[in-house]
Amino acid sequence: MRVRGISVPGLVLAGGLVLGGCASAATPAATPAPATTAAPAANGSPASSSAGAPATIGTGSSATLGAYLTGAGGMTLYIRTSDPAGGSSCTGGCATAWPPLTVAAGARPVAGTGVTGTLATFTRSDGTLQVTYNGHALYYYATDTKPGDTTGQGVGGVWFVAPVAGSGGAASPSASGGYGY
Repeated sequence: MRVRGISVPGLVLAGGLVLGGCASAATPAATPAPATTAAPAANGSPASSSAGAPATIGTGSSATLGAYLTGAGGMTLYIRTSDPAGGSSCTGGCATAWPPLTVAAGARPVAGTGVTGTLATFTRSDGTLQVTYNGHALYYYATDTKPGDTTGQGVGGVWFVAPVAGSGGAASPSASGGYGY
């Protein structure tokens, strides 16, 4: 449906992006990493995956950002530098714009080729398990539509592609002193 040249799904996404900076804080305890994963569909909504299937975290790279993490379907993964260590403060509209990489109980995230950091999970305020990499919660970005898209890089000065530990890529924000890897 279109209203004066703007689609309703576009309005919903825009509203989610506006709310993306707002969220309540939650500092759940880290737990060992059980897992399956859901990548966002092209419209930003999480896609389903088989329960119990392993979630493989892979890598991508770009000339400007260096090596970064990818999730299901090769989609770029991001971190939010304002998140508490081992937790997430991205809920509600924020989680709509930045779908968390979540997993189901009974499976484990798997480090693909080139992924050298520590994968774990924590329980979000909504009860789902979110994957972390070296203590940083991982997210997709709803406006990325294909593997290799990195449109979330630098958004709001707190969202950055999740760099591969030790890669020295340009993904690290210099203003915040890096990611602590």
